[in-house]
Amino acid sequence: MAYGLTAFGTALGEQTAVKDVVAEYTEDVERVLGYGYDCIHRTAPGTSVTDLAVEAGRRALTGVNPREVDLLVLALTDLADHLYWDAAARVQWELGLSRAEAVLVDQGCAGGVTAFATHPGYGTALVVGANRTVEAYWNRLDTHSLLFSDGAAAALAVRDAPTLRWRASYAEADGRYADFFRMDVGGARQPFVPGAETPSVRDSWDVVEYFQHDAERLAAYAEEIDDRTARAVHRACRQAGCAEEDLAWLLLLNDNARVLAAQAELIGVPLERTNTRLARRHGHFGAADHLFSLARTYEAGELSPGDLVALGTNGRGMHRACAILQC
Repeated sequence: MAYGLTAFGTALGEQTAVKDVVAEYTEDVERVLGYGYDCIHRTAPGTSVTDLAVEAGRRALTGVNPREVDLLVLALTDLADHLYWDAAARVQWELGLSRAEAVLVDQGCAGGVTAFATHPGYGTALVVGANRTVEAYWNRLDTHSLLFSDGAAAALAVRDAPTLRWRASYAEADGRYADFFRMDVGGARQPFVPGAETPSVRDSWDVVEYFQHDAERLAAYAEEIDDRTARAVHRACRQAGCAEEDLAWLLLLNDNARVLAAQAELIGVPLERTNTRLARRHGHFGAADHLFSLARTYEAGELSPGDLVALGTNGRGMHRACAILQC
């Protein structure tokens, strides 16, 4: 028994032109502007990632009895509001989903796609992806080659619904590079120490150092990410019984222009049938990217009955995944 997506909700930080704020984050302005992003979204200091998740979830639940929801899945990219704390349970309570199981997914930017799992006993589920960059620990414009935005996106999944029906999912993990993306201080191995300097998250420059500044090895690593993302889409298509050229839309991470072009070419989908325009306009929402792009594409009337949509992703861990939906 498959499910379909019947409603969406989003909650975004304030949209800001990259050119207006890039100098606040880095001296290497031209490099960051070269990634091709026009805007990012930033929330006010008092707004948390669970605030964004609750707002997006509430909009997706408009007209739905909260007691009819069986499952809430919350996918986060950055830190939750607190340590030793269940963000999914808090969102479940805030939304009044008193009967729903609450599940927290922590697979980085891949979480919004890997959250599309099935449970034979559930009829209605709310899936939320959310990101709120914790700027105390890392730089939203200078840490990676994609620019991070604050926002959340939610989708309501209903068993046997006729819209945006789930066709297939594929996921794989490769933990060789799991340590590339972490904060060394603050965990059980090295707890926070009072009075110490504020720790920072490992960034792309740490990856460069790992490969000993060898351009060929770095290029091979980047190509491996793209290849495995493409492989996830290929295998999901095979499970769904469709060809890549049958895809009406390929929605990837809101990555930079070069990466989106490379992955689209590997998968075999024209760039104009990807989320490249949305990525440029809004930046990277972490685990919320795919639900955000799907919501915008669907609500803009850019999907026709029978259209196939692939949600292809990669994330820290290292995870690669794809879900195929049919309008």
